[in-house]
Amino acid sequence: MRALLAGTAVLWFALCLSGPAIAGRDHDEIRRLRNAGQILSLEVIIANHRRQYRDGQLLEAELELEEGRYVYDLKFLGDDGVVREFEYDARTGELWHIEHGEEDH
Repeated sequence: MRALLAGTAVLWFALCLSGPAIAGRDHDEIRRLRNAGQILSLEVIIANHRRQYRDGQLLEAELELEEGRYVYDLKFLGDDGVVREFEYDARTGELWHIEHGEEDH
């Protein structure tokens, strides 16, 4: 559990600082959106995801603006060796789309 929390904190920090992942939005803007209730935190999205899909290792997390909506794009490597991409509405936490990738070799 401690490793998951540490990993989540590292991913959140990387998400906030990486330009391409957040389409040029800075850390302060993400914090403002979260505090204003316009987006859920990455931690909430991951916790909700883990309740539904218990297996897998988080490989990548991005916050994107798509068609006027913020979307969390999460990539997981499943215990079956398949990489899957999950898109969540950043405001509601609703799962929008699952893309099944190929096995990771």
